[in-house]
Amino acid sequence: MSKPKKIGILTAGGDCPGLNAALRGVGKTAILKYGMEVVGISSGFLGLLHNDYIPLDESSLSGILTLGGTILGTSREKPFKKTHHLANEKPQLIKKNYEKAGFDCIVCIGGNGTMRTAALLAKEGLNVIGLPKTIDNDVWGTDQTFGFDSALTIATDAIDRLHTTANSHKRIMVIEVMGHHAGWLALYAGMAGGGDVILIPELDYDMKVVNKYLKKRVKSGKPYSIVVVAEGIDKPKKMSAATYIAERIEEGVGIETRKTILGYIQRGGSPTPTDRLLASSFGAWAVDLIAAEDYGKMVIKKGENISALPLDEVGGKLRLVPADHPLLLKGRGLGVCFGTKEGL
Repeated sequence: MSKPKKIGILTAGGDCPGLNAALRGVGKTAILKYGMEVVGISSGFLGLLHNDYIPLDESSLSGILTLGGTILGTSREKPFKKTHHLANEKPQLIKKNYEKAGFDCIVCIGGNGTMRTAALLAKEGLNVIGLPKTIDNDVWGTDQTFGFDSALTIATDAIDRLHTTANSHKRIMVIEVMGHHAGWLALYAGMAGGGDVILIPELDYDMKVVNKYLKKRVKSGKPYSIVVVAEGIDKPKKMSAATYIAERIEEGVGIETRKTILGYIQRGGSPTPTDRLLASSFGAWAVDLIAAEDYGKMVIKKGENISALPLDEVGGKLRLVPADHPLLLKGRGLGVCFGTKEGL
């Protein structure tokens, strides 16, 4: 009999609903299906730098499926980021600590930055598996990341609530959701919540188009409007997207306009059933890869199927909303304005 594998798990980058479900999926499958030893690595890659570990057994993984956040903690530590005095020391220190701990593999749960780091660690000779999470849904290679559905539910609920107050006061309401580079959350929440204007980073918007559209709504007897914007749309750097758009609308349309910035609310709380299932499935699949010694992969979802891609194909790429995405086309058909000339 060969010695049972010892695996480490870490969560890195921003928190999101579903991280604990993924930890549970990895840990329970490793322990119950394969008899592996499981170790939690605290605070993302910082834990690997400082040998900060937590042994995980079945009891410590019970009751966490529905919990938001991460029981291991997280950080935005980027060990390959060059600094003036630690240009190449951190990756070598991680490799040394990985070997010292006797890990057979580490599972890195995170978004784009984490997958990039995981790919670089794999090049350093570590056995690594990546699990994609982010509420932005912008990790390349997978149709969906866990965390997205939960954030979508929160954002859509917020838009639903803004409809009633906007109607009561005959105002234009601007709601800002997360999405630095990708507009998946704004697009999906905007469409699900009945947004009238949806602005995303992938499409160049024109405020003249937006204001003309909103004026047209007023003239046609529609006294209020909902404008959904992604935080990463083009605007002055020192100003939030919601503030900028609200000010331009009030100036150009002449109707009282209010802004709401959801911020970190989108990341908090219990994961939706969809995210629990996806995170659990990703976690279980990751352990199957480890058992088969098929390392250097990121678990993905394509259609209804879970599979994996080489990490070096994923690291450093973004999944953006394409200009011909079906939901954009459907939205235009429904009369939604995306700030482009096609939106009129």
